[in-house]
Amino acid sequence: MYNQSDLKKLVNKAILNLSYNEEAEKLNDPVKYILSIGGKRLRPVLALMACNLFSDQIDEAVIPATGLEVFHNFTLVHDDIMDHAPVRRNLPTVHSKWNLNQAVLSGDVMAFIANECFLQTPARCLLKVFREFNKAAIEVCVGQQLDIDFEKATIVLQAEYLRMIELKTAALLAASAKIGAIIGGADDKDSEILYEFGRNLGLAFQIQDDLLDIYGDIKVFGKIMGGDIISNKKTFLLVKALEIASIEQAKQLHDQFALKEFDPETKVKTVIEIYNQLDIKNISETLANDYINSSFSLLGKVSAKNERKTELVNIANSLIGREN
Repeated sequence: MYNQSDLKKLVNKAILNLSYNEEAEKLNDPVKYILSIGGKRLRPVLALMACNLFSDQIDEAVIPATGLEVFHNFTLVHDDIMDHAPVRRNLPTVHSKWNLNQAVLSGDVMAFIANECFLQTPARCLLKVFREFNKAAIEVCVGQQLDIDFEKATIVLQAEYLRMIELKTAALLAASAKIGAIIGGADDKDSEILYEFGRNLGLAFQIQDDLLDIYGDIKVFGKIMGGDIISNKKTFLLVKALEIASIEQAKQLHDQFALKEFDPETKVKTVIEIYNQLDIKNISETLANDYINSSFSLLGKVSAKNERKTELVNIANSLIGREN
C-alpha cells in the first residue's frame, strides 16, 4: 500500500520527466513553471489511490494520473487569465509573469501534453479511460462557462451554483477516482461508486475553497484573502448569503458588488461582517461536511478491504480540515 506522500513523490517525478518539444523554449517555460510551483497533486494522487485499492501494481497508472495533473494546471492557467488573478500558490500567475498571449498558448499545449499522457494507458482499458477523461474535460469547460455566466447574473440559486461546481471542480476529481479504479482492475460497480465518491469530495473541496478565500491563511492558501469579493466572484458564501439575507442585508451586499470604484479592504470587511451576521461560515462548513460524510458512506460500499481505504479517508479528511 502507498501513502499520500509516496504517491505525490511518484507524480512529481513523472512531471519532471515529461517530454517537451524543444523547438520553442518560450512555449515550454511557462508549462514547467506552473507544474513546478506546488499544489496538492490531489487528482493524480486520488487516481493512484483508487488504483491501489484493487492492485499493488500501480506503475501503469502513474503517467495517465500525471495527465490529470497537467490538464488541471492547464485549466488553472486559463482560469487565472479569465479571473485577472495576479497570484497563484503565492507566486505570480503565468500571464502575470509572462504575458497574455504566452499564457494562452502555453495553456493550450498543456491540454495536448495531457493527451499524450493518457495515450500511455494500458491497451486493455485505454478507450474506457480516455472517454472518461474526455467527458470530464468537457464538463470542466461547461462548468467554467456557467461560472462566467453567473458573473452577470443578479441572482444565482444554490442549486445552480452547486451544479456549476459539480462540473467545474467535482467532475475531474470524480473522473480521477474512476480512472484509477479502472486501471486497477475494478469492475463497473466499484468504478461508479468511486466516481460518486470523487464527486462528493469535489463538491466539499470547492465549498472549502470558497471559505478559504476569506477565512484562510494567505501563507498556506497562496491567494490574496478576499480576492473573490474584490473581483465580484459568485461563491457559495455569497449565493447562500443572498438567499437567507434580510432585505436590508441583501441590499448592502448588492450595493457592495455593484461598486465600480472602492477601497478593497473596506469592501472585504463590509461583506465579511454581513456573512458573519448570517453565520455563513458555519452553514458552508456544515454543507462541506455533509458532502464529505457522503463520500465516506460511498467508500464503505467499495468491495476492497478496509485497510486499503485508509489513505482515501485521510485525504478526504485533510480537504475539510479534519484531523486524520
